[in-house]
Amino acid sequence: MTIEAINEQLLRAIGVGVALLDRQSLKFGFRNDTFDEWFSADGPSDQLQQLFPDLDIDTVQTSLSGTGRHTSEITFKKKRRTLVIALDFTVAHDDVLVLVCQNITRIKELESMIDSYSIMVERNTRELKREKEQVEKLLLNLMPRSVYEEYKTFGVVTPQLYDPVSVLMLDFVGFTDMVASQDPSVTVTELNDIYSAFDRIGEQFGCERIKTIGDAYITVAGLPDPTPDHAKAIANTAIRFVRYLTRRNLSHPHQWRCRIGLATGSVVGSVVGIQKYVYDIFGPAVNLASRLQEFSDPMQISVQDEVAQVLKDQFDLENVGARTIRGFGEQDIWRLSDDS
Repeated sequence: MTIEAINEQLLRAIGVGVALLDRQSLKFGFRNDTFDEWFSADGPSDQLQQLFPDLDIDTVQTSLSGTGRHTSEITFKKKRRTLVIALDFTVAHDDVLVLVCQNITRIKELESMIDSYSIMVERNTRELKREKEQVEKLLLNLMPRSVYEEYKTFGVVTPQLYDPVSVLMLDFVGFTDMVASQDPSVTVTELNDIYSAFDRIGEQFGCERIKTIGDAYITVAGLPDPTPDHAKAIANTAIRFVRYLTRRNLSHPHQWRCRIGLATGSVVGSVVGIQKYVYDIFGPAVNLASRLQEFSDPMQISVQDEVAQVLKDQFDLENVGARTIRGFGEQDIWRLSDDS
């Protein structure tokens, strides 16, 4: 077997089309079987431009004159498949031009597939990021940020004792009758508006809303970051809650009235539950604030004696006498008023 025959077999084996052209006339002098298999379906063509009418011959000649080489790509349909062929022209001699053609269809298909996967991965990444932000926002509505960071890092939240903090417990008057007599969607919408306003007010004074239970709203000052003026912060928050409802009732058909209790003491904060977990606080300050709001008339704020002693030089407080508080015995109760 001659060297030429061996080379021809190798070229066929690797699927490369080879042709030799006259440098000046661009007529084909030799084409191997692979080349003819790809490009001679409509009969042999002697001229390069006849075979590749879309090829810019002037550009080819300019490249060959400058560097002695020119590369290009062509796309054509063969049966039902679109083939992409890479053309590589090289000046082998003054009068001979070598054209090597390589089928890069699979490479192009893989590149297109990779591009599609990249776009899909980017889209999924954006969706995951958006979902992560939504979950983070939801969890931050359920627990303080520092607690959320601990939960995100370790998967658990260590129960913490906070002592002292000030707790505000608010309960609406006649809420049960309102729910039974009004359109539920209207009641829920208004309750959501009011709680949103309470959240904004509490945030102004550094209070952390812990939870809402129906018409009960609990917020705390001094948690999770200790603050020396937690009693003053919770008192200002309570006064503005009442002030907000008073003004709101002037322009709304539904009248919302509340009772508020304020107490200072220790609480334990932690995430409770496994599937429907929620951050919650427990302790004597929570229980006492809940008991105190029961001693309030509508739109009034009942204050623990210990809190009143701290606030009496800065706020309008009235001693309403000793009362027996369930679980806490007999204690003086004070009434906090808005002196503005």
